[in-house]
Amino acid sequence: MSSKCFHVYTDQNIIQVLDKLNRSLQRLVDHSYCKSKETWDPLQQIGTMYAVVTGANKGIGVEIVRQLATKGVTVVLTARDEKRGLDAVSLLVQSGLENVVFHQLDVRDQFTLGFAVDEEGLRALNIDPASWLSGKATDAVMQGVIPQPYEEAVECLDTNYYGCKRVTEALLPLLKLSKSGARIINVSSRRSELKRIPNEQIRNELGDLHNLTEEKVDKIVEKFLHDLKQGMLEEMGWCLMLPAYSISKAALNAYARVVAKRYPNMFINSVHPGYVNTDINWHTGTMTVEDGAKGPVMLALLANGEFSGCYFDQTEKSGF
Repeated sequence: MSSKCFHVYTDQNIIQVLDKLNRSLQRLVDHSYCKSKETWDPLQQIGTMYAVVTGANKGIGVEIVRQLATKGVTVVLTARDEKRGLDAVSLLVQSGLENVVFHQLDVRDQFTLGFAVDEEGLRALNIDPASWLSGKATDAVMQGVIPQPYEEAVECLDTNYYGCKRVTEALLPLLKLSKSGARIINVSSRRSELKRIPNEQIRNELGDLHNLTEEKVDKIVEKFLHDLKQGMLEEMGWCLMLPAYSISKAALNAYARVVAKRYPNMFINSVHPGYVNTDINWHTGTMTVEDGAKGPVMLALLANGEFSGCYFDQTEKSGF
């Protein structure tokens, strides 16, 4: 299961934005592994859609990049680790996908996020679970439920929920310029499903789209962290299996619905990719990354107006 969010921007008529992208991509080519640096003109490669995928040096992220690039989308692959990101781009370019370039970006770092948005005019973003999975920040389930360390929960939520919010808010000024429909896709998880939260009040608040607000979602996340710190998760009716991961996904889904309601001309959806064999589940998944990327890529390339504010289980529309 992967924790990702990305935005797709489609509009050829905004010359200012395209010029900015051209300058950015041309500069990035100098730092990327491209076969034909001397002759490659990024704008000649761009059709009507381009994307930026963060944390995409491995797993579902890099596969989303590959599938989008294969379909003609120009993709900026980003990652926290410059070497890993460049290595990933190198492999893609060697396979014939020269419409992929690299830029370093950490969604938890306001400086690098601000730099990337300002310098590149990011078109799509994909939040990397490795940002919080790296080293120690994983939820663990062995024989029963293992308590969630507070510091790891904070890190998980800062990446999966707040990090995605920061990216979305930074990109909205660009996304709103599109006359043909920007897309925001959150790669979610079945752990986000509201039926998994024992507390009926929290379920109802997150599921009440009519009255749902960003502030309400934030308060629920803050309450979760407070109850976790006080050792009251079970008493207050939170899920005990992968608690921080689960609430980060549920909160992100709710936030996506709020943004979809706020911007009806955009197409904003969440998708569970399936139980994919990746680092996050210690390679116990039963699906390949190729199959796991199909849902997010499908939503990125949907015809205008088909769906917004929805949740998909792989490629099928489902309930929150």
